[in-house]
This record gives sequence, C-alpha cells and structure tokens, in this order.
Amino acid sequence: MIDLSHIEKYKENNRIEAKKALGGLPKSIWETYSAFANTLGGVILLGVEEHKDKTLHPVNLPDPEKMVKEFWEIVNNPNKVSVNILSEKHVEIREVDGNYIIAIHVPRAQRYDKPVYIESNPMSGTYRRNGEGDYRCTGEEVQSMQRDAAIKAQDMNVLKNMELDVFDYDCIRRFRARMKNYRPGHAWEELETSEFLYKLGAVGRSEDEKMHPTAAGLLMFGYQHEIVKEYPDFLLDYQEQMDEEKGITDRIISSSGDWSGNLYDFYFRVYEKMIQNVKFPFVLEMSNDNDEFSVKDALQEALANCLVNADYHGKHGVVIVRKRNQITFSNPGAFRIDIAEAKSGGVSDPRNTALIKMFNLIDVSEGGGRGIPYIFNVWKKQGWEEPTIIETFEPERITFSLAIRQRGIKRVRLKRNDKRAVIKAVAYKNDIIEYLTHNVSADCAELASYLDLRSYRVKLLLGELLREDIIVAEGNTHGRIYKLKA
Repeated sequence: MIDLSHIEKYKENNRIEAKKALGGLPKSIWETYSAFANTLGGVILLGVEEHKDKTLHPVNLPDPEKMVKEFWEIVNNPNKVSVNILSEKHVEIREVDGNYIIAIHVPRAQRYDKPVYIESNPMSGTYRRNGEGDYRCTGEEVQSMQRDAAIKAQDMNVLKNMELDVFDYDCIRRFRARMKNYRPGHAWEELETSEFLYKLGAVGRSEDEKMHPTAAGLLMFGYQHEIVKEYPDFLLDYQEQMDEEKGITDRIISSSGDWSGNLYDFYFRVYEKMIQNVKFPFVLEMSNDNDEFSVKDALQEALANCLVNADYHGKHGVVIVRKRNQITFSNPGAFRIDIAEAKSGGVSDPRNTALIKMFNLIDVSEGGGRGIPYIFNVWKKQGWEEPTIIETFEPERITFSLAIRQRGIKRVRLKRNDKRAVIKAVAYKNDIIEYLTHNVSADCAELASYLDLRSYRVKLLLGELLREDIIVAEGNTHGRIYKLKA
C-alpha cells in the first residue's frame, strides 16, 4: 500500500502513521497498533518524521534490529497487547536514502480477534483510527465489537487440539488453482499457503498464538479420518437409485477411504456425477440454450446450499439421493429462519459463513440473488413440479426435493406433417441418444419412464433411430434392449 523507497510522496492519514522514534520504541505505537487493527489496517513507520508541509522523510534509526526485537517481545506479551495479529513478514527494516527505517504493516483484524486492545483492559485500551489520529473507543463501540466476536458461526471455531497436518494440501492446491481461474488477480493469489488459509478462514489463531485449523478449514480441506475426530457423526453420502428394484447402483461416500472425504472433493465429485445423469428432455422445445445452464446452476446452488447449511454435529450426515426423476438433498440441522422467508429470499442467517465464503471464491454457492429463491424460479421457468422443503425434528433435519419432470405434459401425436410434433420428436430422440450415452443400454419400458411417454410412442422413436443407423437392438421382442451403434 506504500512505496517505501519514495515515502516523501506520502502524508499521514487514516492508514499511515509516522514516528521519529530516535529515543527508542515510542509508547504511543501500541495505541496506533490497536487503532489500525480495529479499523482498516495501516502502516506504522519508525524513523520517519513529518515536515511542516506534511510530507514524510526518513531519519536514521541508530539500532533498528534492537527496536524490532523489543517490538516482538511486547506485541507477544498478552499483558500488554490482547492479541498479536502479525507475522514476521509484516515487520521489515528498510534503507531509504541511506537511512534505516522500520515499517510495521498492521492488517485489519479478523472479527473474532476484535477488539484488539492494550494494557489488559478492553474498555480503556481499545482504539480506532479517525483521520490522522488514534482515539479511544467508547464503551458502546467496544461492546459492539465484542458482540460481533461472540456471534461466531459454527465453522469459525478454532480447533486448538489440531495442527495444520489435518489438511489435504493437494486439495488446497486445486482450490487455489480454481480460484485463480475464476478470480484472476485476486489480492490473495501470491500469498504463501499459511497466510492464504488464514485470510480464507481455514485457519485461525488461538490463545497460545499458534495457528490451528478452523472448523470450516477442517470440513473443507481435511482428511475424513481427521474430520470425524471433531465431528463423530460426520458423513457425506451420494446415492444413485435409478432403478428401485436394484437399489443403490452408484455411490460416493466420505468413509470409503479412497479419496479425501472432505466437502471440497465431495462437492465436485457429486456435481459432475449429478449433471452427467440429469437430462433436460424439455429444454430444446421450451427455452433457449441458456436455460439449460440455469438448471445446472440451480443444481449447483442446491448442492452447495445443502453443504454450507448443514450442522455437522448433527446425526446421519449429508445424504443426497438421485432417482430417475428426482434429486433429494438432506442435511442435519434445523432452519435458522422461517421456511417462507428462505423461499422468498428473506434475511438469511447462515450456519457456516466461512464455508459460504470459500465456495463463493470459486464461483459456487449463494450470492448475487441466488440460493433457494433462484432454484424455485428456475424450476418454475422450466415448468417442472415445484421443489419441496421438509423440516423434521428428533433429529433436526432439512430435506429439499427437486422433481426433474414437467407437470401436466400434453401428449402430442407424431404426425408426419405436424411441425411441432417433428420438433418434439427430434428432442426426444436426442434425449434417447444422451441417455444411452451414459447408461450403455436400456429397454423400451426404461426409456418410456425416463421420457414420461407411452411405450408405443417410444417404440416409434426407437424405430426411427434404428432406421437412421444410430442405435442397434439386441434380444427378442420381449427382452429387447437398445444401444448406441459402435
């Protein structure tokens, strides 16, 4: 934020404080440290004086190394400063015009570190920055910061009993690569891993001044065997039940042991599987191509919403079930607002705000007018049955069901000269081809159920595809199955 090689271009303001400091470490530095931390952050310059024209100029500090050592001793003393929010990179000794100065870059404190105060008393030792000076906060201001710190989302808790080795760092690497793709040039892009995780809210600082995972960090990037140490009932379970008689035909479960088992990997594994197996039989005749992507975006919202609003201390975990014409998202925890408000886009009260922030940074999750209202609007636009939300207790649980079928489909005879029917037939044939692409083979009854058409109409469509040499039939009349031609 400041070019130290040309400090004469700057003046003191609400984010720059200059102190001559030739007599040693100034006592007022701690008031400024508190003020910057509780406001917008800023730079404290030691060995810099302000001239009459308000410009800044360096003076030579006689022993900057000794001053830096003294600074660290005091800032790490809880009897002097409530919390040290700095790391080594925040303090630097620089030579400017042949003079040595010290620059202390104080970041804005995280909500849960505030108020940052001095002399062991928040009511008398909390400061903020106003214009060029520091001022002592009023009791009301201190209490406001304390309330904000106390109202902490579940996933912001710092897990003091865990170290940073609980993380799957390959997962973090993939997260950062995706974030770079969706948010190029972001201010955190070049940060080292530990600092990036701190900014992200994946790690936090405990009373011992050491960095530990937050609940959000553990859930998002941790290994499953580490997550269950904090959340014994933790479970992520995706099931495909495309044939009720066969039961579960495909499954992604966090306890399988062959992948990390965390939220980040689960989200992308399930989303890809879900989109692959969700067909859009009415999109071609009902709307333009952008609406197909709207449906995919809505499914993305539903999956993310399920994960970020779950109470991972609750029973039975997150369970997502994909059936032929329905996807059900179920997670532990009760609604924190009225369901009607959630549907209409009322005031939100998210359970896991850090997880929402993490997903948002990679272009996932609520934001920009999305969330539950967005899903309802997309389903209405498609003409599909309205989604249902059910809240149950003992244990508390939310179930969100999305029917992937149109309500009140009008049957259309496939007459040769009926232009609308021809368009409809083309759409249905495309969906048969897509279905056989992902399911290898299917019989007439299976395709009729999928398309929600009578069997004789499906046979007409299959006959056309056979004549067009796109599919092949195997088996006798009663057990015949259809495949795409190799």
